[in-house]
Amino acid sequence: MPGFFFSHNMTELNGREDCKLAEGKIHKKKQKSFGADLKNYLKCMVPHIESGIKTSNTRNVMLSTEEVTQWSQSLEKLLASQSGQGVFREFLKSEFSEENIEFWLACEDYKKTKSDQLHGKAERIYEEFVQSDAIKQINIDYQMREATAKKAQDPTHTSFDEAQKTVYTLMERDSYPRFLKSKTYLNLLNQLQPNTSK
Repeated sequence: MPGFFFSHNMTELNGREDCKLAEGKIHKKKQKSFGADLKNYLKCMVPHIESGIKTSNTRNVMLSTEEVTQWSQSLEKLLASQSGQGVFREFLKSEFSEENIEFWLACEDYKKTKSDQLHGKAERIYEEFVQSDAIKQINIDYQMREATAKKAQDPTHTSFDEAQKTVYTLMERDSYPRFLKSKTYLNLLNQLQPNTSK
C-alpha cells in the first residue's frame, strides 16, 4: 500500500503532540494537520485538481485584461507574451503535453544561437525532443523525424523549422482551442476583469 510522505519532522510532531495532549486537543489537531498535509500533498502532486491554475497576486497585477484577452485572438499572440507562454505551459503540463511548448521555445532560442554554438544546441534539442526514445519526444511522423535528424547532424539556423512548424500546428489545432475553454484561462480572465455587479 503506498504511503504518504510529509515534510514534518516526526520528533517535531511528537513535541507538538505532547503540548496538545496537556490541553486535551491532540486528536483534533492530528486530524486537522493530517487533512491539511494531505490536501497540500495532493495539490503539489496533481495541481490541475484545483479549479485551474492559480496565479499569485503579483502576477495578476502585472497582467492586464487586455493582454489576457489578446491571447484568445491567436496562438501567435499567446506565445508572443512571456506571461502567456507561462500560463499555456502550465496548462499543457496539466494535459501531459508540455514537450510541445518546450520544443517550440527551444527552437526559438536555437534560431538566435551564434553559429559556433549551433552543433551543441542542435544535439541537445535532437536528444531531448526528436530522437525516437527522447524523454520529451514530440509528436512528428517518421519521415519528419528522419529528415530532422539529418539536418541536426549538419546544423544550420533552420534545422528544426519544419518540425517546429508541425508542433506549432498541432498546438494551434489541438491544445490551444482547449486552453481557451479551460478553467485555467477562464478563471484568469475572470480574476482580471473588474467586478461590475455590486
